Amino acid sequence: MDILVTGGTGFIGRRLCARLVAQGHAVTVLTRHPGRTTVAGAHSVARLEDVGPVHAVVNLAGEPIMQGRWTPARKQALLDSRLGTTRALLAWIGGLPERPQVLVSGSAVGYYGPRGDEVLDEAASPGHDFAAMLCRQWEAEAFKAEALGLRTCVLRTGIVLDRDGGALAKMLPPFRFGAGGPMGDGRQWMSWIHREDLVGLIVWLLEHENARGAYNGTAPEALPNAAFARTLAATLHRPARLITPAFVLKLAFGEMAGLLLTGQRVVPARALQDGYRFQYPELAQALHAILDG
Repeated sequence: MDILVTGGTGFIGRRLCARLVAQGHAVTVLTRHPGRTTVAGAHSVARLEDVGPVHAVVNLAGEPIMQGRWTPARKQALLDSRLGTTRALLAWIGGLPERPQVLVSGSAVGYYGPRGDEVLDEAASPGHDFAAMLCRQWEAEAFKAEALGLRTCVLRTGIVLDRDGGALAKMLPPFRFGAGGPMGDGRQWMSWIHREDLVGLIVWLLEHENARGAYNGTAPEALPNAAFARTLAATLHRPARLITPAFVLKLAFGEMAGLLLTGQRVVPARALQDGYRFQYPELAQALHAILDG
């Protein structure tokens, strides 16, 4: 397939592009900095007008939600980076004589909002905080592709784990020094996924013609934060006794601290039902693969 990827230079996009190229697909990366594309075999462009005919689009573009306090300007940037790119994509697709067949677009488990111990599959209702509103609006824009004739999937991604980026890269230094542990009371659920499984799920959605609608991009095993911390510490052969109090996180991050102190117990019900096989369904297995490799 000829595949266009937005966000192809990011933590998830780089690995996705490498996988697609290795499988023999022709990959074009839309990026503001074409010269920085690091995936061998992928072509990069700065403008949609320079993209040739494609069979599929993967839309991962968006400012990182965990960087910086959520000032009004930052919130607007988070919205604009997601909605603006998606609207531009759909306007471009609408003007094509031959349109792509499928769009896989990003979202996040923040769609569900803080939900305590409630088990959340794709049929669960959305939340009402800023992160949920951001995801709802992003998904609504993506699903407009259906009116253009595209099979459309949105992927509600959890905490993506791998060594060279994302949440785990930030957690590793204190845990390696024995200074890791739970955040707040440690009871908030963490819905995570190994980066290889997330990339595999994106490719699976591209290839399976019956897949459409929302899918949870999480491993089958969600864990409370305290259990996650214990598992990570055990993998590193370190203790996990140092608690980061909630007030410290709120002082440091403001409203954004809610992402660290609340959570969602998400299950990938549709992926499991439709036949996707997770390579790393359990956290201990995933961490050993990442850290012992």
